[in-house]
Amino acid sequence: MNAISCRPETALQAFVLSLCALVLAACSDNRSAATLSGHVVIKGSNTFGEELGPRLIAEYRRTRPNVTVTLESTNSGAGIAALLAGECDLAPTSRPLTPAEEDQARAKGIELKEYPIGYYGVAVIVHRSNPVDRLTLEQVKAIFTGTVSNWREVGGLDMPIRLAVRDPVSGTSLGFRELAMDTRPYAGEAETFTTYAQLEATVAREPGAIGYASMHEVQDPGVRALRIGDTEPSTLSVNEGWYPYARMLRFYIHQTAVTPAARDFVRFVQQKPGQQVLIELGYVGRHEKKLDALMPLD
Repeated sequence: MNAISCRPETALQAFVLSLCALVLAACSDNRSAATLSGHVVIKGSNTFGEELGPRLIAEYRRTRPNVTVTLESTNSGAGIAALLAGECDLAPTSRPLTPAEEDQARAKGIELKEYPIGYYGVAVIVHRSNPVDRLTLEQVKAIFTGTVSNWREVGGLDMPIRLAVRDPVSGTSLGFRELAMDTRPYAGEAETFTTYAQLEATVAREPGAIGYASMHEVQDPGVRALRIGDTEPSTLSVNEGWYPYARMLRFYIHQTAVTPAARDFVRFVQQKPGQQVLIELGYVGRHEKKLDALMPLD
């Protein structure tokens, strides 16, 4: 029987050639990144824009000095509207497209493509002194829809519940309704806030208040995050799929009009350097959840 063998020096030569090819490819990628130029306009989710977006842009421009990136953060809906109007290259959102947005895109002949970049979790927060340390899914829904209006109804003290929620146009406002409330409306007496910082400060001042914020935004020592059932809001619980109030962050692009610089920025965020920024800021990276839809090279 004939056997095919490989001499040691031949195997070593093959390894060296393979290593050289990898080094040359990396150098080529670095040269391409350094010479890439353009202007990327990003408009959309405040969840993306408050801290994550600026950090990603700063890290991106370290190796792409000739690309300028403009970021405007309002809400997910405004970003999609700007993308449909041709006013931006990328629209980061904390929710999927609504049926109305899909209809608008079709009417304009625009193909919107979604590219996942990671996950964030929404923590339900209360005043630090509140003795309630956990709520069930049903209790959370009852509180935010107004069916339950006193803490004694969920095992707490006899005091009225004050609701603090995000403004209706924010992606988190709609997202929390979908995740926690079966899309039912918030109770009429709920107070709305345009930023997490304002919402959190209010909960920290009011012993009977309850609200929500992105998990990485829960920083005020006057508040604490509740368990939902037996699950704590954490990167681990989101990553493992245990925590119920988690949402995907994604970019939307105009598939046939995306510029090389915008395409490159999406790939940067989806790959290791950008994902490391997400993880450092307390988000769950896209590869941890084995998400699909990687931005193509071409």
